[in-house]
Amino acid sequence: MNSLKLRSQLEEFFIEDIGEQDLTTDYIFSDDTTGKIVFLSKDEGVFCGEEIIKNGFHLLNNDLIVELFVKDGQAIEKGQELAHVSGKIADLLKGERVVLNLVQRMSGIATLTQKTVHTLDSGHTKVCDTRKTTPGLRMLEKYAVRCGGGFNHRFGLYDAVMIKDNHISFAGSISKAVEAVRKKAGHMVKVEVEVETEEQVLEAVQTGADVIMFDNRTPDEIKEFIKLVPAGIITEASGGIQLANIADYRDTGVDYISLGLLTHSYKALDISVKVIWDKGDE
Repeated sequence: MNSLKLRSQLEEFFIEDIGEQDLTTDYIFSDDTTGKIVFLSKDEGVFCGEEIIKNGFHLLNNDLIVELFVKDGQAIEKGQELAHVSGKIADLLKGERVVLNLVQRMSGIATLTQKTVHTLDSGHTKVCDTRKTTPGLRMLEKYAVRCGGGFNHRFGLYDAVMIKDNHISFAGSISKAVEAVRKKAGHMVKVEVEVETEEQVLEAVQTGADVIMFDNRTPDEIKEFIKLVPAGIITEASGGIQLANIADYRDTGVDYISLGLLTHSYKALDISVKVIWDKGDE
């Protein structure tokens, strides 16, 4: 992840939550009161959020002591302690919810991604995400996909050309759309074309597309379409593919399967923050 962008985002998140002050915490605790909290997993899954915990709390107070016991991408168990954070209680309480929200969601995405990869169980086909991410959280959610063993598709409209059905309809044909792009795009920009029929596959191949995406096609259709695609062109399948049927695509020969569900249909991993009591305080 981009550390500067992460810091900037965390600042925005804290400003949104804290506003001018934390009324509850500031009214109860003095500035010099210290304590310790633990991040505790209440479920099994894949952890993701090292930098969120470290940068989040240090952004509020660089003197807070953060101890991490897990790495991003590591399997975690129910009841496992993930991290300890100690220092001024006011800073611990002001930071815990924002940090926890992000870690739960990123761990949920990493967990679902790993489950999807294992369900596909392919030595060739890779699982990747889409742009169907939460606005403002794309960098974090796509990082979580990588932690779960998946791959990233384009990050936005700016880093690759993807000619979809509506582009083709407005342009008049695949050939016209690709020709227009090739006249303006630099040599470092890849061009992907979405296809639905055999005729479109042949047209996309003829135009020299770098990637051909089979949209809402069955495994049998993809097996036939791939026969028409030269070895130098990357293939992708998307649309209508879910966790329940992804294994059906295992032997299609497609290079990538892109899934929006990884970042829009995950369940946040159940993680809690608890106070660690020092025996001397009892």
